[in-house]
Amino acid sequence: MKILVTGGCGYKGSVLVPKLLNDGHEVISFDTQWFGNHLPDHPHLANIQGDIRAIDSIPLDGVKAIIHLANIANDPAVELNPTVSWEVNVLASQQLADRAVRAGVQQLIYASSGSVYGVKDEPNVTEDLTLVPISVYNKTKMVAERVFLSYKDDMQIHCIRPATVCGVSPRMRLDVSVNMLTYQALRNGKITVLGGDQTRPNIHIQDMANVYRHFLARPDIASGCYNAGFENVSILDIAERVRQKVGAEVVVSASNDPRSYRQDSSKLMATGFQPSHCVADAIAEISEAFTQKELPDGDQCYTVKWMQKLDLAAPGVKP
Repeated sequence: MKILVTGGCGYKGSVLVPKLLNDGHEVISFDTQWFGNHLPDHPHLANIQGDIRAIDSIPLDGVKAIIHLANIANDPAVELNPTVSWEVNVLASQQLADRAVRAGVQQLIYASSGSVYGVKDEPNVTEDLTLVPISVYNKTKMVAERVFLSYKDDMQIHCIRPATVCGVSPRMRLDVSVNMLTYQALRNGKITVLGGDQTRPNIHIQDMANVYRHFLARPDIASGCYNAGFENVSILDIAERVRQKVGAEVVVSASNDPRSYRQDSSKLMATGFQPSHCVADAIAEISEAFTQKELPDGDQCYTVKWMQKLDLAAPGVKP
């Protein structure tokens, strides 16, 4: 099958695209490559550098499915320039969906976010709960979901709400909770935890890629939104797990961040998906990569820092 992956050079895309190629698919990766290009050369991969806001430059001839990963990711990155973030995360998404229908695309899988629920008191945060996004990033994700779901009569739409992803990727991120705390321990011998009571749902990057592959292989699954998170763990608990593995000191400081996110992924698991990795695996893999001097650790591993360095979200940034 011919598949378009937007954001194919990103943290998740760099793990997903090789899996799709191994599955025998023909893949088009369309990515700005702001954070580099870590995809392998492959006869069935077209690796295109481009901005999804230039919607007519995205090739859709013969494409049967789209996995839409491209976005300005996380709260602080979006706050650098909310206008650009709305253009990328929402407007370009609407234009992509419209073009996809016209081109005969049969399925679109959208990488939303588990943070669209906002702060919830319920112990089991299911897809039936109301969405109360509390940041601009969360709001762009919620609106984009609504846009895509408006096309569900024309093609299969699966909006995946991932937990915080963890684990090693060729395009490494060290600004997400498990990865960040593990790297702190390995590099500094000390983990700084702000607050610690905040709960974060987590998903290993291998499972994340496999969730997208699961929906790709099962286009008969009903259109809609699906949580994808399997370990609801407090930040302090993550730090303790890292300490047990690495042996670092844990220092707790006050925090003004009250956000706690939980997820219940029973709906996803009812479709037949089962996770095969966990937070402990991610900690072990990051530790091994660090020991082998194979763990990327430059500014490109930090979304906001790199975007600021390249002035990527400055007013007037054009595709």
